[in-house]
Amino acid sequence: MKITVPVTLLRTLCLLLLAGSLHLSAFAAEPMQEHYPAGSQKSFNGPESLFTGDVQVEMLFPANETAHYSGAYVTFAPGARTAWHLHPAGQHMVVTSGVGLTGTRDGNVIRIKAGDALWCPPDIDHWHGATPDAPMTHLVLTGVLDGQNVIWKEKVSDE
Repeated sequence: MKITVPVTLLRTLCLLLLAGSLHLSAFAAEPMQEHYPAGSQKSFNGPESLFTGDVQVEMLFPANETAHYSGAYVTFAPGARTAWHLHPAGQHMVVTSGVGLTGTRDGNVIRIKAGDALWCPPDIDHWHGATPDAPMTHLVLTGVLDGQNVIWKEKVSDE
């Protein structure tokens, strides 16, 4: 038995199938939002070689191909601080609780408190941490350049 299908019907079916596949492929190529549930990223104690005192780092999200920065909460126990370091693409800090200090090689020390924001430009040696009498937490948004977000140096002296 031979079935005859009009050419116009075949053309119409092909166009519908083609339009449908183009629509589906375009939909599949759209970027999706990424959800990072609380606690889903790594959390760790700041290593003794890079920090003085107790420091807790809670990663919030990683850098990606479009947004070349990551986010983390960093909590410093009273008197805890980072070693000297720099960020090749800079870093924003927003103090979320407590009072902290940040300093640069020229001896300039800035007191930062809850609600304060600070921009540290690329390639500026600095340190940051809590005051001796209270803890401090800040949100850091750290840029990434050529795969690097931080270059660590020697520890800061007690002076």
